[in-house]
Amino acid sequence: MFDKMDQLANALQPLEERRSSGQIIFERLWQAITCGDIPNGSRIIENEIASRMGVSRTPVREAIHKLEGEGLLIRRAQGGYAVTGLVREDIQDSFEIRSVLEGYAARLATIEHSSEDLKRLSDKIVDFEKRLDAGDLDALPEINTEFHDTLYSLSGNRRLIKIISDFKNQFLRFRKIILKDRVLARVSHQDHLEMLVMMRERRAEDVEKVVRGHILRGMKAVLDQYDQHQFDPLT
Repeated sequence: MFDKMDQLANALQPLEERRSSGQIIFERLWQAITCGDIPNGSRIIENEIASRMGVSRTPVREAIHKLEGEGLLIRRAQGGYAVTGLVREDIQDSFEIRSVLEGYAARLATIEHSSEDLKRLSDKIVDFEKRLDAGDLDALPEINTEFHDTLYSLSGNRRLIKIISDFKNQFLRFRKIILKDRVLARVSHQDHLEMLVMMRERRAEDVEKVVRGHILRGMKAVLDQYDQHQFDPLT
């Protein structure tokens, strides 16, 4: 049985889509695990998932094997599977990879953007600042994510955007950790303003450096909390 089953209502609704059941189940469980709705250590049992989603065990088994292959589930000696947690090295590796990918995407965006594109970024920055000044810290992670998604979409490199998108849900959780600190949120805002100025001036190399530094600063904040045992990466 799942631990904290009441958190899984949205993830495990009966299936109605016409796509592959196994793929749908994989996507829903992947989303629930990476967003922390299914906590680290939770047991995952085929029969439970199949019953709640109104399918046979075959597509559930397919989804579970894919999740195991991605390192999100581990087979338990007692039977069934459990959600694996991120260790410190996982967090550091993910941030470092992301800093390279997103830095390069920002570099391309600086070369490829139009004036209308920059207005979209500017609107997100203004929205972020308003919410920050009002003390509405809970709204910041989503706005921050929208800013970054907009920035990287301007790169024009579809494969690069897809790779970055695969990190999206995991890093939304980390952004919540970073942006609940008003000081760090203000620093993040200043970074975004600096990026915008440099993009207007087509300073691609400088933008790439700022983005990489921006992400690695966030990594340090998350690792500091991890080292102080102030958060579980999957909650």
